[in-house]
Amino acid sequence: MERRAFGSLGYDVSALSLGGGGTGQVWGPTTREEAVATTREAIDLGINLLDVAPSYGDGEAERVVGASFDGRLPDGVLVSTKCRVNAPPAGEVADLLRSSLTASLERLRLERVDLFLVHNMLVADADADRYAGTPLTLFEEAVRPALEGLVAEGLTGAWGITGIGVPDAVIAALESGLPPGAVQCIANLLDSAGAIQRFDGPLRPREVIATAVERGVGVMGIRAVQAGALTDAIDRDLPEGHGDAVDFDRAAPFRDLAREVGESPAALAHRYALSMSGIATVVLGVKNREELRECVEAEARGPLDAELMARIDAAVGRA
Repeated sequence: MERRAFGSLGYDVSALSLGGGGTGQVWGPTTREEAVATTREAIDLGINLLDVAPSYGDGEAERVVGASFDGRLPDGVLVSTKCRVNAPPAGEVADLLRSSLTASLERLRLERVDLFLVHNMLVADADADRYAGTPLTLFEEAVRPALEGLVAEGLTGAWGITGIGVPDAVIAALESGLPPGAVQCIANLLDSAGAIQRFDGPLRPREVIATAVERGVGVMGIRAVQAGALTDAIDRDLPEGHGDAVDFDRAAPFRDLAREVGESPAALAHRYALSMSGIATVVLGVKNREELRECVEAEARGPLDAELMARIDAAVGRA
């Protein structure tokens, strides 16, 4: 599998990463046995980053990593996990982050992780009353110093942020004098976060990605198939008007184009994300080995050419 530079962190990362949304049963049912087998096979197939979080199945994704390797990760395998910070009093931030990471390490059966990310939106101070998230001043004055402290202690190799918050706040964090080591950004052909966008206005993911690259921040592309909207069928019931269902309807011309070029929509959507400029790794949400193999086979077919990228953009009205 292709390896790519992970921003300025000093090591290469596989073009695909295994996310914990699938193995933690966020994206439909699986079993612990199948999730462990999927995790082990991902490493065998060349993936070297496992991206989990406490919120994926109430810690299940982290427990899967622990059960897969029992604290003895294969050489070169990296692990990232996360913490929802939101907006507690500044004096409580350090303890919140430390206790979350300590609990994650226990479930992972590890002494440290390679990357620890803030798992919620960043928002401008002026928007703090409108949107749930971490106000930029709280981030700068309390969250970032606490994360740097965890790095200094050796509990995490680096820290990062989630880049689906209010774009101006995310870009401000990226452009600061002490930027994160990594950022998770929406990377799909719709430029959509669907139901998890919780602010008004455009998402601007490609602007966030470009800023991250300029600042030497590693970009983890997430939601390549936009929660199932870019697959043949969404595998869960959604109410009418749900953001992911709206995106599924919007993507109908894309599914037609996928059939025309002889690819499954999921495979073509992953290849599109892998072909986007600035993406270091695309985080998979697969829940079993069959889904994993389809994605790995898609990555092996290489990037899409500019003509097909343009046709896809036009099909969904992005051009």
